[in-house]
Parts: sequence; C-alpha cells; structure tokens
Amino acid sequence: MAILKLYGASQATCTRRVATVLHELKVPFELVEVDIMNGEHKTAAYTQKQPFGQIPYIDDDGFILYETRAICRYIAAKHPESGLIPTDPKANALFEQAASVEVSNWDPSASKAGVELMRKGFGMVCDQAVVDAQLEILDKKLEGYEAILSKQRYVAGDSFTLADLFHIPYAPLVASGGSDIMTRKPNVARWYNELVARPSWLAYQDGGVKTTVAY
Repeated sequence: MAILKLYGASQATCTRRVATVLHELKVPFELVEVDIMNGEHKTAAYTQKQPFGQIPYIDDDGFILYETRAICRYIAAKHPESGLIPTDPKANALFEQAASVEVSNWDPSASKAGVELMRKGFGMVCDQAVVDAQLEILDKKLEGYEAILSKQRYVAGDSFTLADLFHIPYAPLVASGGSDIMTRKPNVARWYNELVARPSWLAYQDGGVKTTVAY
C-alpha cells in the first residue's frame, strides 16, 4: 500500500493539525510541500483535487480527501483502537458535542487572532486590534470551557479524543502574543498545558511539518 501523502505547507496551521493527528496515531506520511506563497494551491492542477484551492488535502492510496477535520476523523476512524473517536453511543454523542463546541465557540475567534499572531511571528504586519478584539471574545468563551473542564479531564469527558486535538495549533498561537488567556483559568490551564506537552504536538515544533515514516 502506498504511503499517505499530505499536501500542504509545513508551517501552515491546518497542515499542522493533520500532521499532529497522524503523529498521534503513528501513521507514516509524506509531506508534499505546496508553494502557497506563489499560488500553487490556486492552480488548475491543484484545484482538481481541492476545488476551493485550500490546504491541506490527503491522497491515501488514491483516496482524495480535503477539509482538515474530515481528514482527522478519517484517520482516526481507520484506527478505532485509539479511542480518539469513541464508539459507545453516549460517549460518541459527547465527543460530537465537544467537536461542535470547538467549531462554534473556539475556532472563529482563535483562528482570527491566531492568523494575525502568526503573521507577527513571521515579521509581517499584525493587526493588533483584531487580536485584542478576538481574544476578548475568546476569553468569554473560555468561561464555558472552564465550567466543562472543572467537571472532567478533557472536553468530551475523562478520555482524550480528537475533539481535544482539534484545538491545536490555534491554542498555542493565541498564547504566543504575550496573553495569559490559556492559563488564567485553572482548569483550562491544566488542559492546555497537557495538550501542548503531547509528543505529537512537540514533534514539529522546529521547522514545521516534515515527512515522517518512522516513529
């Protein structure tokens, strides 16, 4: 069977999210670097695979899939023994609830602030007003997270799931601009510190995502 190919940019957030899940599950993969700075993701050859001209997508032995969370779910579903997607109906419902919370209550502000902070990290112009406004919104959302995490270890219960992994790489990004937003609430801090200490996240800290065939 051919090795899974991940088409993306080594420093891009969504590529990093997929690579983190691949690393979590010890799935060998080849990173195929997409030159987004020169618009490779908008070429006809690329949009034949990803019609919206976005990164990443995967080619798993001829099976093409795009959208980050869909890719992560697919990878986890191929490894049910990991428990990253619970199979018990109630546990699965709680997982889906947590995954929905991430999309609805975390990602909108975390991604907007995170993109600006990433630009700052690369020495580009950062709109600090956007960062400040979005972190203020996110801080209110994290009050809900604090309530949830005061009763359980992870966002979907006491077991680690894909819903937790969905929060990276934006969680470290929003914490990178000098804000204590991820550590000022005790249970959020506990959860966040555990999340960013996972080997799967730390694996690509230096130099970004890279082809990984051995773990």
